Amino acid sequence: MTPKIIAFYLPQYHPTQHNNDWWGPGFTEWTNVAKARPLYKGHYQPKIPADLGFYDLRLPETREAQAKLAKDYGIDGFCYYHYWFGNGKRELERPFNEVLNSGKPDFPFMLCWANESWTAKFWNPDGSKIDRKVLVEQTYSDDDIDRHFMELLPAFLDKRYIRIEGKPAFMIYKPLMLPDAQAFIRRWQCLAKENGLDGIYFLCQLQMDITDEVIHRLLKEGFDAVNTCRLFDIWVSRRTKGQLITRAFDRFIRRIPGIREYSEMYPKFLCDIDLSENVVPTLIPNWDHTPRSGVTGTVLHGATPELFKAHCIEVLRGVSKKESNPLVFLKSWNEWGEGNYVEPDIKFGHGFLEAIKDAIKEVEDSTPNL
Repeated sequence: MTPKIIAFYLPQYHPTQHNNDWWGPGFTEWTNVAKARPLYKGHYQPKIPADLGFYDLRLPETREAQAKLAKDYGIDGFCYYHYWFGNGKRELERPFNEVLNSGKPDFPFMLCWANESWTAKFWNPDGSKIDRKVLVEQTYSDDDIDRHFMELLPAFLDKRYIRIEGKPAFMIYKPLMLPDAQAFIRRWQCLAKENGLDGIYFLCQLQMDITDEVIHRLLKEGFDAVNTCRLFDIWVSRRTKGQLITRAFDRFIRRIPGIREYSEMYPKFLCDIDLSENVVPTLIPNWDHTPRSGVTGTVLHGATPELFKAHCIEVLRGVSKKESNPLVFLKSWNEWGEGNYVEPDIKFGHGFLEAIKDAIKEVEDSTPNL
């Protein structure tokens, strides 16, 4: 069975009052993307969008064009990041609300609750050190659980909402940060049935400490599936003492970011447990956090459509053997500030999208009809 590919979608590309207050008038993710510069020889920066340009997500034409591109190249839906900080406090909700209220584009979607505080680093005026500031704090309360569900009920009832086993799929980005995941899931399941749904299909994401024990614990707490995103887990856990010393030298003496070769990393993005029935792996086309963080960032160097295609084939071929719910997530559709996107750019054009389409065809052609 051909796996469905759901792409994470960042709704940040439009001005907001809070971003204006924090970063200056008109700030969006494009501000960091456009000012990025190479930090070492061979560093691909800046990354400039091609077909869609430096778009504004307030424009329905942009959202329609994105959905058409995604559909044309084999992506089955978008997973919009959803920012709910408690007590009705939201950020970056406008693009998704307009998709929901307008009924356009006619393209499947789901939500991922990015349940973490927003923080930022600011240099002191004398340039002596960095102060970290909490911009928006993520809070949790029992009283907020019902309000949160009812806020999202119109989306869950929408005919475009992605359903798994007949239930709207909802992901929690940081499941281990929930004070009581079991109570939260139990309450939302009750609210779903009270409001005409068969329930909610709960997913969560793991980025670090991805072990059988943690996955089984999350499933026991009531999650239906766990999405594994191995980029950060591999980056941290595979380092030797010598590598740590080299990294410190590069950062503080040579003033370059942390660099790993994509060709060496991508084969590690899929492990045996990712092919279990209740585990969903992640496709990772590229990564470069330096537009946001400069030399303190990290880079997957040498990511190309050809290597990404090989990664896609391996993941899709493995997932296609699952007995039920063959699904993969793509990180990401449009996280340009993290160099993590498949939208066309001026260097590779449609290359990363073509890689997805070609990988799907190759896996389908090599899979026997049962």
